[in-house]
Amino acid sequence: MSQKRIDLISGAIGSLMLMVFIIGLAESISSGAAGFWGGLPFWVIVIFSLGMVWYDFWDSCVRQK
Repeated sequence: MSQKRIDLISGAIGSLMLMVFIIGLAESISSGAAGFWGGLPFWVIVIFSLGMVWYDFWDSCVRQK
């Protein structure tokens, strides 16, 4: 297997695992004692952070340089 394919697979798996963890954390905060409005600032941070993760994955693994 080529290095590009290995980077693509490992980057996708790592990004998906991070996404599942962070979304699960945000969901548990919002459904717990904080409630929706208490967890809303955390959701904003989560969405912004996941956007940065996926942009970095695209920039380093998918985009042709």
